[in-house]
Amino acid sequence: MHSVFAIGLVFLGCTSNVVFLELLVRDFPGCGNIVTFGQFLFIALEGLIFQAHFFTKPRAIPLRKYFIMVSMFFVVSVVNNYALNFNIPMPLHMIFRSGSLIASMVLGIIVLKKRYNVAKYISIALVSLGIFICTFMSAKQVSSHTSVSDDDSSNVFIQWLIGIVMLTFALFMSARMGLFQETLYKQYGKHSKEALFYNHFLPLPAFLLFASDIYNHGVLFSQSKQIEVLGMTVPIMWFYLVMNVLTQYVCIRGVFILTTECTSLTVTLVVTLRKFISLIFSIVYFKNPFTFWHWIGTSVVFVGTLMYAEVWITLKPLLHIKRKEQ
Repeated sequence: MHSVFAIGLVFLGCTSNVVFLELLVRDFPGCGNIVTFGQFLFIALEGLIFQAHFFTKPRAIPLRKYFIMVSMFFVVSVVNNYALNFNIPMPLHMIFRSGSLIASMVLGIIVLKKRYNVAKYISIALVSLGIFICTFMSAKQVSSHTSVSDDDSSNVFIQWLIGIVMLTFALFMSARMGLFQETLYKQYGKHSKEALFYNHFLPLPAFLLFASDIYNHGVLFSQSKQIEVLGMTVPIMWFYLVMNVLTQYVCIRGVFILTTECTSLTVTLVVTLRKFISLIFSIVYFKNPFTFWHWIGTSVVFVGTLMYAEVWITLKPLLHIKRKEQ
């Protein structure tokens, strides 16, 4: 029952979180900082009460180690959200972030001196090919949609290119953070709830760097169209932000429960399927441009991801047993 509940949380929380994020960035593409701040603040407050018990609960991992992890986590979160300012379509944003396997493998080989079997290298090659196809087709779309003026076209393309560089940087930084967490948990034990709290609480002062941007977007949100929610009239953009923050929390909690209750294979399958559903919804509901080649690239990315998780090898004996029983 815990597993079913966790899967439900992941699908409900993570999928709806992407929807509310897209609703926000479609009207205000530069709202990444206020979204990130809202998510960090809510999770930090929840952790302060229920995890740290207002700092009366002793830490399992030293604070200096958290500062290293937090620095990486903060940069990844800010850069990922801020990349949406640079003409990055939401479907490409989702597909690109599926490249975490590539970054993890590359850094695993370089930092931890890991070696992988041939199937793993093939799966990573497929993921890389799929992301390349989607990125290339998005680049062509960016160029074709801005052909009114050569200067405008070139500026928009350069902005898009900056967005791609930002996503690539965040991808490898996230993978490096994962390796750091892996070595940290081996040394001190796995304390995911504690890490979740400190990862969101310690970076809060850093948002002072973006205070003016956050304030400006808060003013713009307050001036948005009014809607009625639970008998109260609120600006629609603030409603979207609150829902994005709440669904982000539900998503994180769902993944946390899933990792404690299920195998890594199940987690990979659920997260991959969730990404695919989010992608389909984004394309259909928000009418995001998606060509035949985008579909090819997306399919290759997901096949490569499932190959990396060795889904076929794991499912084959189970299917064989079922046939015998029949």
